[in-house]
Amino acid sequence: MAEPPRPFRLRGVGGPQKFGVAAGSLRGLLRKGCRLLQVPLAGSRLCLYEDGTELTESYFRALPPQTELVLLGPGQSWRGCASDIERLLAALCSQRDALVEAARKLLTDERAPRRQKLLADLIHNLSENILAEDKEDDKKWFEGLESRFKNKSGYMRHSCESRMRGYMREVSGFISNVHPAARDTYRGVMDLMADKLKSVKYNGCYFDRREEEEAARLCTVEGWFSCQGPFDRDECPCRHSINPYSNRESRILFSTWNLDHVIEKKRAVVPELAEAVKTHDGREVNWEYFYQLLFTLDNLKLVHIACHKKTTHNLSCDKTKIYRKRKQNHEIS
Repeated sequence: MAEPPRPFRLRGVGGPQKFGVAAGSLRGLLRKGCRLLQVPLAGSRLCLYEDGTELTESYFRALPPQTELVLLGPGQSWRGCASDIERLLAALCSQRDALVEAARKLLTDERAPRRQKLLADLIHNLSENILAEDKEDDKKWFEGLESRFKNKSGYMRHSCESRMRGYMREVSGFISNVHPAARDTYRGVMDLMADKLKSVKYNGCYFDRREEEEAARLCTVEGWFSCQGPFDRDECPCRHSINPYSNRESRILFSTWNLDHVIEKKRAVVPELAEAVKTHDGREVNWEYFYQLLFTLDNLKLVHIACHKKTTHNLSCDKTKIYRKRKQNHEIS
């Protein structure tokens, strides 16, 4: 049975004008929007104005009437209302310092909580310097960091490397829980993982916006990161997002975000690895499978601290991938 038409507010990427369009399906709304805004249907999509989330048919059915949407033509993108803010700030760029100073003076005397927040948010947004990369172009961003860091991507890469090194120390430290007869085998697996991590520079490229091909899996080239949600949901319910490259406060706040192991590191992956080396019975432990679970985006989700579930995930390793046919160049005795 066809859904009854519902009204939506639709706009294009290029301008602020909004149009009222009613449709009962995502496909129908897309067709009407393309005709109205003269955009080719092939390759076009619809997304939320607020945060840029692209719509699926099921998501569309859950939207309330009058939701504001953006029609994206082929090759176009939308990062939410921040895109409009950026255009406004670009227009005011030549007067940015004067605006920040004026807002700070107003904030000093302002007592109304709502107006205080508006002024504070304005100052925060105007103080962003997202495109700056080097220390001399955004000295405030580097306050509190060691002098050896000369650019933002270098620090972010170091931060990710530190997380991976921490995971490696945790896995290596578990050896005291491994059966004594299997500890040499466990050490052999640790050596292979350590060599692999060193060869890829501890996956530091995940948070380095200059490494486009790899980093794009977690963020855009500009450095925006989105919370990938709790392990048991498709997306973050609060739509958390952050750009740690924008200002010092965002950099510090981003350090509280977690890389959450979907199949849990301490409760599932490492104990399963210890059991595998104990009972391998001549079979070769598939260390690369465990490496993927421990150190790569195959099993890591970037989440806001509020979305990091500390309870048991109740997920386990794939038993069919724990061992593999023996290879001479990766033999573990």
